[in-house]
Amino acid sequence: MTMNRYLPLIGRILIGLPFAMSGLGKLAAFGPTTAMIAAAGLPVPPLAYIVAVALELGGGLLLIAGYQVRTVALALAVFCIAAGVAFHSNFADQNQMIHFLKNVMMAGGLLQIAAFGAGALSLDNRLSKGGVAVANAAAR
Repeated sequence: MTMNRYLPLIGRILIGLPFAMSGLGKLAAFGPTTAMIAAAGLPVPPLAYIVAVALELGGGLLLIAGYQVRTVALALAVFCIAAGVAFHSNFADQNQMIHFLKNVMMAGGLLQIAAFGAGALSLDNRLSKGGVAVANAAAR
C-alpha cells in the first residue's frame, strides 16, 4: 500500500524536526541553556549541554534521514524521559505536568520507531538493500 510507504517518512520528519530545531536553538544559546541545566541541579552543565545538543540536533537529523533509526530513536526516548524527570517533574504545576506528558508521548512514538524501523523511504532501507545486493554479487 502506498500510504505505508510514506507514513514512516512523514512520522520521522514530524518527530525529528522538532528535535533538530531544539538542538539548533540550544547551539545558539550556550549560556542560557547551561544556566537552566545548572538550575535543575544536573552535574557538569557544559557536558550535559553537549550531550543534549548532540542528541537533539544529531538525533533529529538522523531520524529525518532514516539512518540508524532504531538506535537513535531508543537513545532519544531515554533522553525524553530523563529530560521530563529532570525539568518537568513539578506535577503541582499543570504546565509542567503537560510538558512531562509531552515528553512521555514523544518517548512512546520513538519506541514505535525503534520497534518498527525507518520504513521504505530511508537510508537504513537503501543501505540494507545495497548491502544485500553487494553480498549477493560477491556470492556468485
